[in-house]
Amino acid sequence: MSHPAYGELRRVSESASVLLENNPSTMTLEGTNTWVLRAPGARECVLVDPGYHDLDHLPKLAELGPVALILLTHHHPDHSEGAPWLAERVGAPVRAFDPSLCRGGEAFTDGEVVRAAGLELEVVHTPGHTDDSVCLRYDGHVLTGDTVLGRGTTVLSDLGAYLGSLRRLLDLPAGLRGLPGHGPELAELKTTAQEYLDHREQRLDQVRSALRVLGEDATPRQIVEHVYADVDPALWAPAEHSVRAQLDYLRSAI
Repeated sequence: MSHPAYGELRRVSESASVLLENNPSTMTLEGTNTWVLRAPGARECVLVDPGYHDLDHLPKLAELGPVALILLTHHHPDHSEGAPWLAERVGAPVRAFDPSLCRGGEAFTDGEVVRAAGLELEVVHTPGHTDDSVCLRYDGHVLTGDTVLGRGTTVLSDLGAYLGSLRRLLDLPAGLRGLPGHGPELAELKTTAQEYLDHREQRLDQVRSALRVLGEDATPRQIVEHVYADVDPALWAPAEHSVRAQLDYLRSAI
């Protein structure tokens, strides 16, 4: 599914629309998706992941109507940096799993239900990409941040935690639409979560094989060059983070 032009609000469902920030890169894909949520007939909205301190993007968000809450899926600046400016502009609290990101609101707790703009959003702690990553589930939707992307795979900090997060998403009901932090929405989140889990297991097998060839002391960079030979070298640096997480996972199991 193609994305809209930058700065143009696109409706995805009765309660979810997306405003795409103009910050494309190899890591952000087309850019950061800022999700605009409101129940049908509700006056206020909830804004999720306002993106960078981008004074082209943020004022457009501020014009979308009264804002009840600003929610963050994790701390990376392409999701969170603009939150303080936006919070001051619209007079809304900021909530996140990391207390240091919050302004005028409490930190999330796993499993809590956030009520705003006529919606009830369940917080699902999904560490692995970052320790503070969360997904937000409501009414047939799951906002996934960088835990599950609209295309491609995400960079990891903790593989063991991430595999647990994917299995937790697989335990959710079928038929949930994924609303990711980057890339197009996902028609069936469980399908993509299973694909991600299969991919990670395949990569683990490839790293095990690389260690047999290169030796147990092989560096993450050596393994990337061996395992990710078919991947654009521009992505090798972030791939090293994932390989490091894979090595930590494998070595902790010994």
